[in-house]
Amino acid sequence: MGGGREFAISLDGVRDKNVMQLKKLNTVLFPVRYNDKYYADALASGDFTKLAYYSDICVGSIACRLEKKEGGAIRVYIMTLGVLAPYRGLGIGTRLLNHVLDLCLKQNIQEIYLHVQTNNDDAINFYKKFGFEITETIKNYYTNIDPPDCFVLTKLITTSQANK
Repeated sequence: MGGGREFAISLDGVRDKNVMQLKKLNTVLFPVRYNDKYYADALASGDFTKLAYYSDICVGSIACRLEKKEGGAIRVYIMTLGVLAPYRGLGIGTRLLNHVLDLCLKQNIQEIYLHVQTNNDDAINFYKKFGFEITETIKNYYTNIDPPDCFVLTKLITTSQANK
């Protein structure tokens, strides 16, 4: 980065006025098109959905949905987490995921999960570094992309992890 200048990574909430940024990122990052419900869920999740900026350029996002389990407990579903290719390896994805994991701890949410295409080794390894484990394989989860199968990765959060 010439001259040793540090570029700051900052996170910003997703709101009606900037949801187009999330839509643009998703178009570039993912082989799937997301419907209006995805964006409604992302907006409804509040702080659990964030845009990431690197030197004031929007380069990544995490979008979550809050789900109520039987018995009333809330769990978090990571709908998408992505960073534009030229900005990977700079800690942006880590910052986004840590933000959501910290929120889970603060709000006493004990389960977080996501789906990952079975051939996406980079994503699988990324999540495993944070303590996620493959808990299920779903055949033919995706339509129009190959392979169509996915893994469910789950992390159970306990208060003892607050210091990790």
